[in-house]
Amino acid sequence: MHNWFECKISYDKVLENGMQKKVTEPYLVDALSFTEAEARIIEEIKPFISGEFTVTDIKRARISEIFFNENGDRFYKIKVFYITLDEKSGAEKKTAAMMLAQASTLKEALGVLEEGMKGTLSDYTVASITETMLMDVFPFDADSIPSTPKTGEELIAEQKKTTDNK
Repeated sequence: MHNWFECKISYDKVLENGMQKKVTEPYLVDALSFTEAEARIIEEIKPFISGEFTVTDIKRARISEIFFNENGDRFYKIKVFYITLDEKSGAEKKTAAMMLAQASTLKEALGVLEEGMKGTLSDYTVASITETMLMDVFPFDADSIPSTPKTGEELIAEQKKTTDNK
């Protein structure tokens, strides 16, 4: 289960005409807590922003599923209703879920969602699709975390290697 956090980053952006403008851009990051979300977004953004930036806001995003598409340059929030039958009363019950699809157009976002939901056994209907202002999404990457802590000897060997190369 993913815990998604929407983080807003504020920084001075250099425009095409050379002027500087203060901008605030939202990003989505997968983290366990608000503290980890802040640390992860800072590490993810560092290579892309020159100069100073601040994390101005972090809030929990209730996203149940994200469908990535490398051809897409925008993110669309899609509200989906799962339709189930109540066994006692026999009435239809709708359960809402928010999903995110990466696409270039609204129509393509619907296609990405339908492709991602192909294997789903439950019935669903799409209630709404809206374009978000999200600049990028950073899912959790298990490869970025060392699987075992390094021993003192390994840390000393690494440090020696970097000082010998200078």
